[in-house]
Amino acid sequence: MTMLDTAALDRALNRLPYRFHGPGGVAGVVKDGKVVARRAWGFSDMYRRLPMTVETRLPICSISKQFTCALLLDQFGDPAALDDRVRDFLPLYRDRLPTVTELCHNQSGLRDYWALTVLQGAYPESEFCREYALPLIASAKTGHFPAGAHYSYSNGNFRILGELIERGTGRDLAGLLAERLFRPAGMSTAVLSPNTRVPPDGVIGYEGNDDVGFLPADNGIYWFGDAGIAAALDDMLAWECYIDATRDDPDGLYNRLSAPVFYADGAPATYAYGLRQDVYRGLTFTGHGGGLRGFGSYRMHVAAERLSVVVMFNHGTSAYNAATMLVDAALGLGKADEALPPANWNGLWLDEAQGLVVRTVADAEGVKLHYGPSAARAVVASDGAAYGQDFSLRKGDEHLLMQRRSENLTVTARRIEPVEWADAKPISGRYWSDELEAFLEIEARDGAAFAVFEGTYGTGPMERMYALAEDIWVVTSRRALDAAAPGDWTVLIRRDAAGAVTGLSVGCWLARNIGYRRVI
Repeated sequence: MTMLDTAALDRALNRLPYRFHGPGGVAGVVKDGKVVARRAWGFSDMYRRLPMTVETRLPICSISKQFTCALLLDQFGDPAALDDRVRDFLPLYRDRLPTVTELCHNQSGLRDYWALTVLQGAYPESEFCREYALPLIASAKTGHFPAGAHYSYSNGNFRILGELIERGTGRDLAGLLAERLFRPAGMSTAVLSPNTRVPPDGVIGYEGNDDVGFLPADNGIYWFGDAGIAAALDDMLAWECYIDATRDDPDGLYNRLSAPVFYADGAPATYAYGLRQDVYRGLTFTGHGGGLRGFGSYRMHVAAERLSVVVMFNHGTSAYNAATMLVDAALGLGKADEALPPANWNGLWLDEAQGLVVRTVADAEGVKLHYGPSAARAVVASDGAAYGQDFSLRKGDEHLLMQRRSENLTVTARRIEPVEWADAKPISGRYWSDELEAFLEIEARDGAAFAVFEGTYGTGPMERMYALAEDIWVVTSRRALDAAAPGDWTVLIRRDAAGAVTGLSVGCWLARNIGYRRVI
C-alpha cells in the first residue's frame, strides 16, 4: 500500500474552496481505518450566517442507494425472495419484469421517473409528495431494453426497493436504517430526511456561480430509497471506517454490496447494489455521487489502498473532481499524461437505436461528449480514439463508434448535417403519447420554437426548442424537480410518404424513445 502524503493532502484540502467556488463544503479522508483529515469551510446558510461544520447534516442524495441495498440484503438475504412482488409496482408493464437484483444493479431498463416528471408537466419548484411517485412508476408499459441486457440509471429502481423493504418487513425505512446500519456503523446523527423542503440543521443549497451570484435553491420533492438520507461529514467518515473494519469479513455488508456482478449475457457489470465499480488512474474503487438542486456529493473507496474520500457541497459543482483531487494528493499521484490535441472532432451524430443525438466538441483539453445528462470529457490517444471515464469514441467519415463499457452498450451513430435554423410551423401542433398518456404541444413564435408538456402534474413551463438537423430538434431542460436535470431531449420528427408530419419521438439518456402521435 502507498504511504499517505500528509503534506500534499493538506495543501489539496486548502485549495478546495478556491477551486470549487461556492458557499460552503466539507471533505474528509480515511486511511487504514482511521480518519486522517476532516475539513469544513464556508456557510450552510449565508443569510443567517450559519457556519458549515463537520457536524452539519447535508443531503447525501443518491449515495443513499447503497444504504437501501445494504438494508435489503440485511433484511432478506437473497433479493430473489421479493421477486414475486415486483408486479405490484409495474401492473401495466408489457416487457419481462425485472428481478429485484436487476433493480439493485440498474439493469431493469425502466425509464427514470424523475426525468418523466418533466414530460408530465411538473414545474421545477413543484411539490412532489410521497404518494405521487408510485402511480408514475406504475404507469410504465415498456422500458429502454430487456431487463438484464444493459445499464441505465433509474431512480425508480430504488424507490421500488424502499417500498419493498417497508412492505416486506412491516416497518418504516427510517427506523430500520437507524437500527441496522447507522448505529452499528457509528453514524450517530445520520437520519432519513425524505422531505427536501425541510432539511435538517437548516442547511441551504445554492444555485448559481460567481458570475451570476448564488441564490437559495427551491426544492420540494419527497424521496426515499433512491435518496433521502442526510448525514454529517463525521457520519460519512464513520461509514468509511466501518467499511475498513469489516474488510476481511466475506459476509460483511459492504463486501456483499461490492461483489462482482454480470449482465444477462455474462459480460461484467460495473454497477451493483447502489455502488459504481470503477477505475481511476489504475486504481479500482467503489463509489457513488449524489445531487439535488443546490447540493452535490461524492464518496469513493479504494480498497487496495484502504483509502476513502468524502466530499459534500451545498452548491452545484463537481464533487467527483474534488474527490479525485484528494485521492491524487493522498497517494502522491503525479499529473496525468498529456493528451494529444484533438483534430476534426467537432461533429453531430444520431444514435438511431436509442433515439438520441450525440454531439462531440473539441477544445484545448480534448473532446467533450454530449450524450448523457451532463457533458463527459475524453482525451485523444495515440491510436486516434478518444477515451473518457468508461467510454471510448472512434470517429469515421460518416459514423461515430461509441463503446460504453459500463452500460454493456455499443453505439454506432451516423453523422448528420447540422442546420442553423428550421421553420417550426410544419411541426407545430399537439401530440399524444400512449406510453405516458400525456400531451406535448409545439408552438412556433415568429421564427422561434417552444415546447410545453402536459400530463399528470399539469401543464409545465414553456421549454426552448432548437433545430439541430433536418427533422431533428432538441428541447433544452436545464432545471427539473431532480438534479442533475435530464439535460437535452432529442425530438425526432416522423412523416408519412407524402411528407406530412404524423408524429415524433422524444427522449433523453434517462428516458429514451417515447413515441407521440399528432392529434392536431
